[in-house]
Amino acid sequence: MALISSKEMFSKAIHSDYAVGAFNVNNMEIIQGITEAAKEENAPLILQVSAGARKYAKPVYLVKLVEAAMEDTNLDIVLHLDHGEDFEICKKCVDDGFTSVMIDGSKYPFEENIKITKKVVEYAHSKGVVVEAELGKLAGIEDDVNVKAQDATFTDPEQAAEFVQKTGVDSLAIAIGTSHGAYKFKGEPRLDFERLGKISQIIPDTPLVLHGASTVLPEFVEMCNKYGGEIPGAQGVPEAMLKEAAKYNICKINIDTDLRLAMTASIRKLFVENPSEFDPRKYLGPAREAIKKMVRHKIKNVLNASNQR
Repeated sequence: MALISSKEMFSKAIHSDYAVGAFNVNNMEIIQGITEAAKEENAPLILQVSAGARKYAKPVYLVKLVEAAMEDTNLDIVLHLDHGEDFEICKKCVDDGFTSVMIDGSKYPFEENIKITKKVVEYAHSKGVVVEAELGKLAGIEDDVNVKAQDATFTDPEQAAEFVQKTGVDSLAIAIGTSHGAYKFKGEPRLDFERLGKISQIIPDTPLVLHGASTVLPEFVEMCNKYGGEIPGAQGVPEAMLKEAAKYNICKINIDTDLRLAMTASIRKLFVENPSEFDPRKYLGPAREAIKKMVRHKIKNVLNASNQR
């Protein structure tokens, strides 16, 4: 087992009907639940660390936990930086042993995005690390990423081709209607598959990435609300849409909100049904199992990635 690059994973997935799950991690139980699920499904796996996770758990702890998970499960894992905000953070993660980094220059004008992305690519490639970038802006909130709906912009296919050619980036996160957080759609869910088709045609050999792709599974929303939560109207990307997206060179699908909901729903339920409980092992253990069950479901029924390792 080893920390590996996503290059081989994506070369297998790009012209197939499956995608690799990229799951955000924040603590031991989340890492254990995800990796145990991937082992049982024999699936390729990307664990990713956001800016919020870096602040909460500290990078050294997360790296060591991922190393322990590899030893425990005998899995090869991609360790990825999610939404790196500048060159310095990307460089730090490359130097700390990450095998993949994302530079998110989507907040900048097109030419500035190219400039900062190219700088990260040059450094990361010199160390054997792959780079993901983003073109277009997703609405919603995820840790330090906060984009209002009116500021969201979809990815332009022609710009995508120019961007990949000028930066040499290994994969590209695109905006086609998904968004961060638990409230992805106000009305009927819609993704711009026509736009996705054009992008996949114009850059057919570039692995594409879908951010903000949690389904916001209704059973977890209902459980949270039943046991004291207040997240009415939460709505995610329907699973059928994610399966369809994987047919258009979407090689990596990011999942974070579904992990949070599975864990929180389990903990809320246990506290309400067992108000005298105060042993963290008694509520974090079931939460870990809820994550494992949910991730297995995603791998089998959404990503179609079982037995693709």
